[in-house]
Amino acid sequence: MTQQIERPEVVTDEHLRYLDWLRESGETNMWGATPYLMEMYGELSKQEARTIHSYWMQSFGERHPKGGQS
Repeated sequence: MTQQIERPEVVTDEHLRYLDWLRESGETNMWGATPYLMEMYGELSKQEARTIHSYWMQSFGERHPKGGQS
């Protein structure tokens, strides 16, 4: 049984969709996605962007179970 990761308040569905899109685009290695978040969402601080990115990475498998189903 896996432990569900608590979603930080700053994380929106839009942020997660953007990071999913960025991953699919192949434009960057996802370890380097924080600056892309900051550019796309100019109101985010570096720490907020890191929090969103970290949550996206930690919860990816939960949100995209094996087999490709979202």
